[in-house]
Amino acid sequence: MTKKSHPDQESVDLQEFTTPTDDSPKSVNSAWPQRITRIWNQTKTSLVNRVPLEQITQTIGQWFSVSETQVAEILATVRSELPTTEALLIGKPQSGKSSIVRGLTGVSAEIVGQGFRPHTQHTERYSYPSSELPLLIFTDTVGLGDVNQDTQGVIEDLISDLQQSSSRARVLIFTVKINDFATETLRQIAQQLRQQYPEVPCLLVVTCLHEVYPPTTANHSEYPPDNEEVKRAFAAIEQAFAGMYNRSVLIDFTLEEDGYQPVFYGLESLRDSLAELLPEAEARAIYQLLDDVAGKQLGDIYRDTGRRYILPFAIMAAALAAVPLPFATMPVLTSLQVSMVGLLGKLYGQRLTKSQTGGVVSAIAGGFLAQAVARELIKFVPGFGSVIAASWAAAYTWALGEGACVYFGDLMGGKKPDPQKIQVVMKEAFQTAQEMFKGIKN
Repeated sequence: MTKKSHPDQESVDLQEFTTPTDDSPKSVNSAWPQRITRIWNQTKTSLVNRVPLEQITQTIGQWFSVSETQVAEILATVRSELPTTEALLIGKPQSGKSSIVRGLTGVSAEIVGQGFRPHTQHTERYSYPSSELPLLIFTDTVGLGDVNQDTQGVIEDLISDLQQSSSRARVLIFTVKINDFATETLRQIAQQLRQQYPEVPCLLVVTCLHEVYPPTTANHSEYPPDNEEVKRAFAAIEQAFAGMYNRSVLIDFTLEEDGYQPVFYGLESLRDSLAELLPEAEARAIYQLLDDVAGKQLGDIYRDTGRRYILPFAIMAAALAAVPLPFATMPVLTSLQVSMVGLLGKLYGQRLTKSQTGGVVSAIAGGFLAQAVARELIKFVPGFGSVIAASWAAAYTWALGEGACVYFGDLMGGKKPDPQKIQVVMKEAFQTAQEMFKGIKN
């Protein structure tokens, strides 16, 4: 009788790949090949000796599945280290709250509109880039200033939010249109919140400056604005909210079709004001979000998390490819990779069906798929075929995971995935992974 394998035994071997490391995928040091070779030898021995070859395709998925609990633990660890900021946006509808979200995240107006979800009776919440790993959490007051709005109810909901224990940095952002002086309700809310939570910094943001520009004004002036009407209105609003805020700032965030340039007028001043009010780590995160070069660090957080379980899948793929049955392992190898991409999608807030995930794999794999089939033919060559196939399958699976991270990262940021960029990333990742997995031997 064939000795049965216990699923938990293999999962123990994979745990060392689910803990954070400082290894960079670009610079492969000696530790990676040694760890990979050790796990590879254990995996291959278990695969070949314990289960007959005809049963491998039926058991491999159960052996090396990544549990929901394991994924949750990884996310919890990373989430606890994130410099997350919760911004409570308090203002009337059309006062520029959603525009502030667009300016700070770079996400399109449509995506921002879809991102807010009911939080309490009087508030909505939007986590960016995802609820699993948020860097910014926006809580927006709903219907403030409406005739039938329960002002005290709004205050109670906001206070309830602030009362909850949290390690997040918090900031209150009061939004007022430059030409709106009916602000009594907002002033009541600001006054009560400041009295109860003086330690929470408050930023007064005056918006929609172009609405008081003279009819002949076609564009913004250099920042700060030198328009006398803007200055006069701004001073009056500051006076009305005296003692209720720490800093004030003028902005005018418009749409492309409005014709004003820059679209996010005053964004740098908003960023600097927030940075002065927030702790160092959170302030640095805000700067990175708005910097084209440093902004990629947001993607790196997710990529680094994704790599913690891309690597076990690559080892699994190598074990499958080492089985000397040409083409027999391809369906299971593909299924394994689809499972990996599905898990990565979940990390990025994309929950896909198996068929949808398969479509994503086909979309991002491109020319690599044909190469995979060609490489499978090498198994016919005696002696060295399976060694090449195993290392290649591991490297390809790694590259596919990296490509999936780029694909889902674009979707999460409200962008259309760029096939050319994904192919470049996969090619570079494949070359790096070949070095990582070169210690795999038959």
